[in-house]
Amino acid sequence: MNTLLSKADLLSRRDFVSRMAKTCLGVTAAPMLFEQKAHAIFDGSSKLRQVPTARNVIYLYMSGGMSHLDTFNAQPGTDEAGPVKHIKTSADGVLLSEYLPETAKHMHHVAIVNSLMSTQGAHAQANYFMHTSYTVRSTIKHPSMGAWMTKFQGRSNPSLPASVVITNDSKHPGAGFFEASMSPLSISNPASGLQNVHRLAHLTEDDLDYRINLAQKLDTQFRAQYDYADVRAYGDIYKDAVKIMKSEDLVAFDLNKEPDEMHKLYGSGTFSQGCLLARRLVEHGIRFVEVSLGGWDTHNDNFVRVPEQCATLDKALAALLGDLSTRGMLDDTLVVLTTEFGRTPKINQNEGRDHYPKAFSSILAGGGIRGGQIYGKTDKGGHEVTDDRVSIPDFNATIAYALGLPLDQVIFSPSKRPFTVADKGQPLLPLFG
Repeated sequence: MNTLLSKADLLSRRDFVSRMAKTCLGVTAAPMLFEQKAHAIFDGSSKLRQVPTARNVIYLYMSGGMSHLDTFNAQPGTDEAGPVKHIKTSADGVLLSEYLPETAKHMHHVAIVNSLMSTQGAHAQANYFMHTSYTVRSTIKHPSMGAWMTKFQGRSNPSLPASVVITNDSKHPGAGFFEASMSPLSISNPASGLQNVHRLAHLTEDDLDYRINLAQKLDTQFRAQYDYADVRAYGDIYKDAVKIMKSEDLVAFDLNKEPDEMHKLYGSGTFSQGCLLARRLVEHGIRFVEVSLGGWDTHNDNFVRVPEQCATLDKALAALLGDLSTRGMLDDTLVVLTTEFGRTPKINQNEGRDHYPKAFSSILAGGGIRGGQIYGKTDKGGHEVTDDRVSIPDFNATIAYALGLPLDQVIFSPSKRPFTVADKGQPLLPLFG
């Protein structure tokens, strides 16, 4: 015993206790101690939890850094606003850029958050931070919100994907370190629906089942010998693909089922039709759908390019909010519109705006959010946050809170590192009501 104690300084306290427990009691204490340590790390995480006010999320991501001053953070009468005029909306006291006239008609459903701040000023890093609440690390990939929701709450429709991402961006964090079954299905062109989901014409249903079963039998020994996460993930992908192929709800991906007036209402183009597809997917039980609109990196010709971007955004966003409201779906569907950072209040020599993580805007609508309000303020000109600063984890904690996810529950990565859904973010409670 004395020999053991004399060597204790060579071991960490945790290792020493673990070895003693294993030697004397036949158990290992390390997991218990490690879990206690993890919970201590996340003592700052919010313990607030509510009955979900949102069942679904439609997440609209403005890739490239949307200018807050030219959209949702109205700064009338300032040099920083440039030539942009501002218009009244359906919400008392809430102004928008003149570039968003159709969205203005639905602002009684919308809460604007004008006090977001990020620590990341480069596109890839800020995009990742916004999607995961964690900064980029070379040793780990963190899950996005759709994967967290699936981890805690499972799928609503077992034959369809847990979540869908409509984007041409291949860098989406997806399921991160979670199982492959929690990865979103990626669609690049919503008008084309899902590709390669029908069996070959010369194959019968029985032929297909026979081939799948034969492949599984041939793989049995390999899977037993190499029981690794990546190997299991490969099998899970096949199983999910077959479920989708045989699902009656495959029709959810077919935009041809929508009448012409709906296509006209939302507008043409990938983003517009992606918003229409998002509504269809939510109707069929896919609970988290992300649609991205790129092109917001306006270092040059900001006052030419932003109006063009907003024309696409305005039509589709207004159509989505109105459509969801008319169908009675807005009450339990949270619509999120966000971006990686804002643009500089100062207009540069190229009539553009540069990256600006110090202050920017996002919006939330439906899903228990009290519309017609503005949360947080910046100073005149939109340079600095002055009231109710919101971090990226705070914003994501608000989404998780609306979904009823446990903000303080620690999940371990395969490398045994602890994480929570929104790090130590605190939900913005005044937005609800």
